[in-house]
Amino acid sequence: MTERRRGAVRSEKARVAILRATAAQLAERGWDQLTIEGIAADAGVGKPTIYRWWPSKSALIADALLEGALALPAPLPADTGDLRTDLVDWLEPTLRLTEDPESTALTRYLVAAAAEDAVVGHRLDEASPATRVLAERLSIAKARGELAPSASIELIVDALIGAFIMRALRRASYEPGQAAALVDAVLSEQQGSARAPD
Repeated sequence: MTERRRGAVRSEKARVAILRATAAQLAERGWDQLTIEGIAADAGVGKPTIYRWWPSKSALIADALLEGALALPAPLPADTGDLRTDLVDWLEPTLRLTEDPESTALTRYLVAAAAEDAVVGHRLDEASPATRVLAERLSIAKARGELAPSASIELIVDALIGAFIMRALRRASYEPGQAAALVDAVLSEQQGSARAPD
């Protein structure tokens, strides 16, 4: 009977408390000082409860993000019919996030979580609205002929999202014109054989 209880479905109240405590501890202490002990104490549960439901600190952070307890500001690309303009208008505020200490700190924590656990990294990638919307916007552009038939949407997404991640890791400040220059560099490799829009 005891073993059956240990395997029972987790308490929703405890789950929410743990995710909220994770977000609060992360904001207060940062990734390096985040501990399961501290989270358990704040949530009013035992460490074994957390380890039974989440295999690692990174998995816990990923769930906190996916469940909305953590939020990463992320502008989304629009669709005005002009791919370059849409990408520049999206990338500029995205790159400017590197000037916000809270946003860059959270980005670094998520990169660390993804690096620690491949499954967590995959879940975070799938859950990222910016990545998903960007890929959809590029797919539409490709169908319209704004990108070459051979253009790789995955590589374009990796290049643009990767630029933000690398700048966040380096704590680089944004300089005017960087977004446009990056978009032009990426698109120049993918538009060579694109047909003109009808």
